Amino acid sequence: MTSRNGGGVGRSAGPKAIALIGPFGSGKTTLMEAILARTGAIHKQGTVGDGSSVGDSAAEARAHAMSVELNVAETSFMDERITLLDCPGSVEFSYESEAVLDAVDCAIVVAEPDEKKVAALQLILKRLEARGIPRILFLNKIDKSDKGVRETLTLLQPASAVPLLLRHIPIRQHDVVTGFVDLALERAFVYREYAPSELIDMTDEVRAAEARERYALLEKLADYDDSLMEELLEDVEPSREHVLADLVTDMRAGLVCPVLIGSALHGHGIGRLLKAIRHEAPDIAATAERLGLEDGSEAIVQVIKTLHTGHAGKLSVARVMRGTIADGTELIGPEGSVGRISGLMRLLGQQASKREPASAGEVVGLGKLDGAATGMTLATGKQPPVQLAPLERPEPVIALAIAPGERKDETKLSTALGRLAEENPSLVISQDEETGEIRIGGQGEMHLRVAIERLAARYGLKVETRPPSIPYRETVRGEATVRGRHKKQSGGHGQFGDCVLEIRPQRRGNGFLFEDAITGGVVPRNYIPAIEAGVQDVLKRGPLGFPVVDVAVKLTDGSYHAVDSSDQAFRTAAQIGMREALEACTPVLLEPVLRVSVSVPSEASSRVNMMVTQRRGQLLGFDAKKDWPGWDVVEAEIPESEMRGLIVELRSATAGVGTYTSRFDHLAELTGRLAEQVSVKKGTRAA
Repeated sequence: MTSRNGGGVGRSAGPKAIALIGPFGSGKTTLMEAILARTGAIHKQGTVGDGSSVGDSAAEARAHAMSVELNVAETSFMDERITLLDCPGSVEFSYESEAVLDAVDCAIVVAEPDEKKVAALQLILKRLEARGIPRILFLNKIDKSDKGVRETLTLLQPASAVPLLLRHIPIRQHDVVTGFVDLALERAFVYREYAPSELIDMTDEVRAAEARERYALLEKLADYDDSLMEELLEDVEPSREHVLADLVTDMRAGLVCPVLIGSALHGHGIGRLLKAIRHEAPDIAATAERLGLEDGSEAIVQVIKTLHTGHAGKLSVARVMRGTIADGTELIGPEGSVGRISGLMRLLGQQASKREPASAGEVVGLGKLDGAATGMTLATGKQPPVQLAPLERPEPVIALAIAPGERKDETKLSTALGRLAEENPSLVISQDEETGEIRIGGQGEMHLRVAIERLAARYGLKVETRPPSIPYRETVRGEATVRGRHKKQSGGHGQFGDCVLEIRPQRRGNGFLFEDAITGGVVPRNYIPAIEAGVQDVLKRGPLGFPVVDVAVKLTDGSYHAVDSSDQAFRTAAQIGMREALEACTPVLLEPVLRVSVSVPSEASSRVNMMVTQRRGQLLGFDAKKDWPGWDVVEAEIPESEMRGLIVELRSATAGVGTYTSRFDHLAELTGRLAEQVSVKKGTRAA
């Protein structure tokens, strides 16, 4: 504990960047709309439902009634600039906020009194706690809650590693929330629709509730302040300044998370929230210190989002962390120059307008920095800057093979996919070397659906999609000795090659082995590499239609012709012998098996166990997730062919929060009806 002696924390100066983050459907975009309306950035508060909001104005967002990308809007409150960064709530689009969170001063966590969303709230709070980002919880939709605010806080507390500190309590009349009491200010307010709340006198009933909850607030603050504890023990009423100073200090230090209440849809609680942002949220100086940015003469900017606009080209949304930048400023990244700024933009949803030079703390759009990427730290000067918050791309949990509807669009598709992945780095584009198919991987079914919709809407591309090919393999169970002989005579030199091959299976995972056991020069040394090449040619596609693995081949005998033998003749002879050998050695199909780690709330663990067994998987065990109370990690082995649709089923069973990681573990034999089905599909596809 510390002794603060009532010392206040002054208001942070300068432009602020505030993340709005919370579970899907909690009302983040509506809250941004309410703030923009209250601060005069827009004339009237729109709604997400009727498509009139500044945020979620992209066609895909409105079609699916959900945020699918970052929404950015600048406003001002009491002459202080504030940039709001509204982050998607769905776990499928949560990577949009990764680069954002490192660059903001404070997060407003939007939650609602819904038990089903506690796990999703925990996911978000964990990310903020890990980064040390100060946060305020805005308890939204308070007008629809049938729970008491203290009951709601008890419900939500397991999601937070630090105390959720009730700052406001509602005032109810006939079970309708009509206003609130600010426990720190000891003042009561009545809500006014889409307008500032009005100060009112407290009734005796409200005053009794306020005294009870205020004392609980003071007790919690006293855990971190010795002088406040002494005042409480001596029944001395602490000054309002002392209480406010403790609230600010403890919130910025990440010791507590204050809880404010309101209704974004009706504009309730917005004024109090704005004052908390202005007076209590830290500023760019504190954020730069948190990121380890030292003083210097060069300007530093952090890229938090990349956009490709139809009219203006590439736009990098970035926060100025230090110094000043202007149109025409040249910036350098980790590997050299990324270009010269061609247009400095102020952002309000999808609207961008030219603006004056930007200084530390401001969030701006930077035009046509071709070398810049989301997550990069850029600087003026000649030396590449230290990267403040490098991004780690998440592994995909779902993938599709994708191809253009018309062959002429192959190049266009490649360019479009590259731009989509640049805008959203959690989209992973790859090409399978074996099949040649292009794959698009993402964080969920909706994630991929939106990407495909954008290919059509932005680039006019019709594409065909299907599940990716499974990399089956085959091997042999038996042994065989065969002679491969190739003899052909036509005018001039003929062709002659002759080799004897012994084939046997290898232990699983030992791969291919070629042994040369020739004695007496029956096959000249210079032809042996051609024989090995011929063997490997056949291993690329075995009798069942897949690459052959874990096979040993020994060259034991053969013959040659002084005139007609050649590398090509022996390569052909080896191919002939190897095809015969594989048929004779009882070929068997192998399927890839993945090691899967599933992370879910504990109540869903039993359902995950059922999913594993229903997918021919093997449970390896489960354990509590470290430092995640109420969560488990289930370990299993599941055939890759059975992974299709797992993430959809998992999200359905966990209110959208379950996820997994996977990696190749081993190959296992596949026999019977399932093996026959694979062979039939392979034959049909090859035909």
